[in-house]
Amino acid sequence: MLNYELTEEQKEIRELCRRLAEEKIKPYSQEWDEANKMPDEVLKIFAQSDLFSLCIPEEYGGMGGGLLDLCIATEEISRIDGGVAASYAASFLGMFPILLFGTEEQKKKYLPRLAAGESIAAFGLTEPEAGSDAAAVKTTARKDGKFYILNGTKHFITNGGVADIYTIIAVTDKKRGPRGMSAFIVEKGTEGFEFGKKEDKMGIRASATRELIFNEARVPDENLLGGREGTGFIVTMKTFDQSRPGVAAQAVGIAQGALEMATKYAHQREQFGRKISSFQGIQWMLADMAAKIEAARALVYAAARMVDRGEKNSGPASAAAKLFASDTAMEVATQAVQIFGGYGYMKEYGIEKFMRDAKITQIYEGTNQIQKEIIALDLIKRYTK
Repeated sequence: MLNYELTEEQKEIRELCRRLAEEKIKPYSQEWDEANKMPDEVLKIFAQSDLFSLCIPEEYGGMGGGLLDLCIATEEISRIDGGVAASYAASFLGMFPILLFGTEEQKKKYLPRLAAGESIAAFGLTEPEAGSDAAAVKTTARKDGKFYILNGTKHFITNGGVADIYTIIAVTDKKRGPRGMSAFIVEKGTEGFEFGKKEDKMGIRASATRELIFNEARVPDENLLGGREGTGFIVTMKTFDQSRPGVAAQAVGIAQGALEMATKYAHQREQFGRKISSFQGIQWMLADMAAKIEAARALVYAAARMVDRGEKNSGPASAAAKLFASDTAMEVATQAVQIFGGYGYMKEYGIEKFMRDAKITQIYEGTNQIQKEIIALDLIKRYTK
C-alpha cells in the first residue's frame, strides 16, 4: 500500500476496524449471507467503538473527523463483508442531509443519537420510477396545519425497516419540477409510515433492503429539513457528493478482500506439480488486480480529502472515485473467482460472495453510467468556455 500520510487517529481507525472485522464479522459472514440477515449485534459493537461518530462534529457528540475517516472504516469492514459495511455506511448516508442542511434544532435533536449509535439512519430517494432520474420522485407531501402529509412508496432502501431515522425526499410543489422537491426527517413509528417488501438480494445480503410506504403519514412541520421547502433536489445531489466516496471505499475493500483470498489460494493450489502462483499467467493477473486496487484507493482518498477541505466542485471527483473503484471491484472479484477455478463457483469457498457483493457498487447511489455523465458534463463545462 502507498503511503497516504494518514494521521495517527486514522491509522487507529483502520486497525480497529480490521480487528473487529476479523474477529466479529468473518466467522459469521457466510451464515449472515445465507440467512439474508443484518447482524444487529455487530452494529452495537460498532456503536460501542464510536464508529458511528467518526465524521459528526464534536458539538453534536461526534469525534469531529472527516469523510476520509469514514472511507477508511468502510473499506476495512468491506474487506471482510460488503453487506455489513453497507448497513454501517448507509446510516451516514441518512445522516449527511441533516448534517449539511438541518436547522440547529434538528442537528441537536438527531445527530447526538446517531453519533452514539443509539439510532441508525437511512436515506429515502429511490422509487419504482425514480432511481438514476432523481427528479422523477412521485412521493408527495402536502401541508396540513402543523404537519406535512406524505403519500408514496420508496423502494430498495438500505437499512429500511431497521433504521430509526429516515431522510425522505418528497414533492411539495409539482409545478416547480426539481425545485418543488423537499426533504423531511421521518422517524420510525410515525403514524401512516409502514414497511413493505423486504428484498431478497443477490449480494450485500447482510444488509436490510426494504420498501417504505407512506399512507397519509403525518410528519411534524418542524421536521422539514432546513425549515425550507424546495431544497430536496439540492439536498440529494450534495448528499451524494459526500456519500459516493464511501461507496467507492466499499468497492476498494471488497476488491482488496478478493485479492487477498485469491493470492492465498494461488499459493496453496497445485497443478502440474507446481503451485499455481508460480505460473506467470496467474502472477500477471494478481499484479493487475493489485495495481488497479491501489489506483482506486488513491482516487477514493483524494476525493474524500477534497470533500473534507470543503472544495466546492467535489462532485466530479466523487463520481470518478465511485466509477473507477466499483469497476475495479467487479473486475478483481471476477478474476479472483477465475483463479479459484471450479472451486470459486462453489459457495463453501466464499470467493463468489465477493463477486456478488461487488456488483451493487456499480449500481446504487447513481449507476456508473450516471457517474460518467457527471464527469463528462464537468469536462465540457471546463474546456468549452
